[in-house]
Amino acid sequence: MNDTTTQPSAASIAEPTDATMPEAATPVATTEVATQVAPTELATEIAPELAAETSTGVAAEAEPALATAAPAAALVANELTPAACAAKLKGLFPALFGGNAFKPLKLRVQADIQERAPGVFTKTQLSAFLRRHTGNTGYLIALGKATHRYDLDGQPASELTDEHRLAAREELTRRRGLQQERVGLEQERIELEQQQRHNRAGLLHDFEITTLTLPNFCALKGVTAEELPGLLDIARAERLAQPVREARPAQPARGGRERPNEREAGAGGRDARDQRGARGRPAARR
Repeated sequence: MNDTTTQPSAASIAEPTDATMPEAATPVATTEVATQVAPTELATEIAPELAAETSTGVAAEAEPALATAAPAAALVANELTPAACAAKLKGLFPALFGGNAFKPLKLRVQADIQERAPGVFTKTQLSAFLRRHTGNTGYLIALGKATHRYDLDGQPASELTDEHRLAAREELTRRRGLQQERVGLEQERIELEQQQRHNRAGLLHDFEITTLTLPNFCALKGVTAEELPGLLDIARAERLAQPVREARPAQPARGGRERPNEREAGAGGRDARDQRGARGRPAARR
């Protein structure tokens, strides 16, 4: 008698079908912890605790069960950009986020915001805002000088550690070095372009007055016959783009700035003096 019992395949054991898979509740807390995004390098250097609390739970918020159960306020909050999130936080907590001066944030401030303003922001939005806020140069300057961290009401919450102050100062030093390097590279680029423009202008000038043959001219200038037309075209375009210099008015000679009427009056006065002198002088002896 043949055994007609069908043996289950390896695929059916490893991946049960929907009909046989038991329905389980969505492990919200476990999913959030497992799917947190690693904190940024800057946040890790300055405030490890703040970086850990601002890590995002992107996959957890993407769960269909959470999306369908989210209130209408959370759905509207999904459209907030970091700039809009900053404006809303400034309106809700002006003592901490308002004004022109940055204040170091207390650790785990994201949880305080969610507690004081439930359903207004998502974790993703707050994480994006806090990364940008704490990475601002003004915030790093304040962090390097402050002695305390502040809560949502603008009150000192805890002392700022020397480790975090030092990390902020080191980051500022690194950024200044990068800025100086960028400025130096930009200056070198500008100087190189000016030198190349000057060289093309000289090449065009010499080409227009040369009596050499084309091969000899190219050999003298160190360019090929194929490169020369393109360089000359660029030089002509640059010459046309230069602003027209206005002719300067003729300057009078130094020491000769007499006005026309003064010159006439002076000439008349000299004539009158000459006549008086002629009448007053005795006759010359013969």
